[in-house]
Amino acid sequence: VQLVESGGGMVQPGGSLRLSCAASGFTFSSYDMSWVRQAPGKGPEWVSGINTGGGSTYYADSVKGRFTISRDNAKNTLYLQLNSLKPEDTALYYCARVSRGTWYPLDLRYDYWGQGTQVTVSS
Repeated sequence: VQLVESGGGMVQPGGSLRLSCAASGFTFSSYDMSWVRQAPGKGPEWVSGINTGGGSTYYADSVKGRFTISRDNAKNTLYLQLNSLKPEDTALYYCARVSRGTWYPLDLRYDYWGQGTQVTVSS
C-alpha cells in the first residue's frame, strides 16, 4: 500500500491550492479516505473525509465552505481543493486510508498514511 501526496506549496492568504493523493497497492474504490493535517507544535486534526463512491463528503467546521474533497476511483486519486486559505491552515497535510469507524460521531481509525505535503499560508 502506498499513498503519495502532492500539490502543497506556499500561498498568500486568500489563495488556493489543490492537493492530490495517489494511491496504489490496494483497491482504492473499496475504502473511505480522509485528509488529516498537523500544524507545527499541534496534534493531528481531521480535515475532511469521503466515502468509497464519493457521494458522501464530510468536513471539519474549520474548513467547511472553503475546502472540497473529491476522488477519482478510475485514477486511484484523492483530492482536496483548498480555497480562501488562511494562515491558520498552515500545516502538513496527509491523506489516510480509513480502516474502520464512523463519520457521525467522528471516530475513525486509519491503517495507512502518506508522507504528507506542506501547505504554508503567509503574506
